[in-house]
Amino acid sequence: MQKKKKVIVKTSSDVLKVLCDAIGETLSKVTNSKISYSSTFIKTNKTCLRPDIGCFVLFDGGFTGLVAMNFTSDAALEIYRKYNVCMGMPEEELANHHTSSEVADTIGELMNQCVGQFQISLRKFLGLSVNQNQPKMVALNQAMKISLETEIDKPLFMRVEFRTQENKLFYLEVTFEKVDFIMEKKPEILKEKDINVDELLETQGNNMNNKGDKGKQVDEEFMKKLGL
Repeated sequence: MQKKKKVIVKTSSDVLKVLCDAIGETLSKVTNSKISYSSTFIKTNKTCLRPDIGCFVLFDGGFTGLVAMNFTSDAALEIYRKYNVCMGMPEEELANHHTSSEVADTIGELMNQCVGQFQISLRKFLGLSVNQNQPKMVALNQAMKISLETEIDKPLFMRVEFRTQENKLFYLEVTFEKVDFIMEKKPEILKEKDINVDELLETQGNNMNNKGDKGKQVDEEFMKKLGL
């Protein structure tokens, strides 16, 4: 009798945990502070950009998804200031209001680093590869629903609460394909030295630039659909 092969099944919720770990680890490292997230994942019926700062990015490849990170003004300022202090900036030279362009630029750059680490983690632990567009950052006065429902047959909407070291809250909201990933064996674990975040982001930047006007047109059309 032939022995049945054991399979490993991962779900979209496992992908979400990989994303949460990547965000927490990256932000903790660059701010030299503790960034934690709730072990409770909340199922919702939509994905929104919310005040005071919303940042989102699109994925495709191994799976399709929309990821939004929503920061309160206090959380955005704390992360911005801690990051820049770690980079050697004097505190007195830093912005004191979340509407400053410096805060927006920093949050956008940090989300880029987070999703870069997320891609590496996916390849390490699930053997999946995804592509991303450039993260978009928006300062908001009210919530705005964003949707990929027309492109995903079975969307899964989830929200996760994050907390800074000073107990300021920010939230991750995602729209993922509801799918199972079935593996006959664990993917080969890649060492950190085998993949470099900076190199990955640089390669993606080059790929996005190489798309030319067509890529810009698609991106602009999507932004118009969001009303941005």
